[in-house]
Amino acid sequence: MRKLVSGAFLFTIVAVFAASPTHAQSAQATALTVRPIEDVFTDGPPRIADLSSRDGTLRFVSRIPLACSVVYGETPAFGQLAVDQDMGGGAHTDHRPAISGLKADTLYHYRVQGTAADGTLYASAVMTFRTPKAAAAAAVNLASLSAGARIVAVSSNYGGAANDGYWGANSAIDGQRTTEWSTDGDGDGGFVEIALAREARLGAVEVWTRSMSNDTAQIYKFTLTTDSGVVLGPYTLPDASKPYRFAIDVTAKSLRLDVVASNGGNVGLVEFAVYAVK
Repeated sequence: MRKLVSGAFLFTIVAVFAASPTHAQSAQATALTVRPIEDVFTDGPPRIADLSSRDGTLRFVSRIPLACSVVYGETPAFGQLAVDQDMGGGAHTDHRPAISGLKADTLYHYRVQGTAADGTLYASAVMTFRTPKAAAAAAVNLASLSAGARIVAVSSNYGGAANDGYWGANSAIDGQRTTEWSTDGDGDGGFVEIALAREARLGAVEVWTRSMSNDTAQIYKFTLTTDSGVVLGPYTLPDASKPYRFAIDVTAKSLRLDVVASNGGNVGLVEFAVYAVK
């Protein structure tokens, strides 16, 4: 559910800056222009995508580069903030702030904000969305930290981070789509190996590749190798918008994912999951 109040608006905030007390006192008025977000979106208004009872993603494409954020909360006073996760930082046009810490079946208020290089601020009206009710108990992801799985090897973590650090490999198996594992520029050489808590007969795997707004970091094809040396795949990932499921039938205690083809750069995963044969 989403409510968008349309209509152009423009207002000016005048900020007065005082000189240092060690110098002659002076004041300078600086005009801060705030314009409606409608002036810059290209494929429709900002929207909450992939919404679950726990998290979601703000999707918005602007015609000019912006440094984008979204404020949200259970009241119009907000209280929470999310920013674009593009590790390159700065302004860009494809915006995907990850919204987390949500409650099931709850109404949230949010506003999208962006800053252009010329100092102009763009802001949406206050909109709303409601999270769905909590889903029924799902199948256990045997490759998750909560199920006792662990990372035993990884090609690299961005910035040399530890597996449990920001961009670390644990982010691929933490059950949170608002975190990501990123390599440090490994491209087609990227890999991660996950040990399960116990040996199991596996019937399906789900893989969600990360991507960046500069058209890098996306895995196109990958293989899986078991602890006994069985190689599965290669499997093809159509895009980075969601996890893709592949049927498998193999008994293993660990799986290693190797990138076979990508568009290079800091390849990695939003999430990785494996499920036992039903």
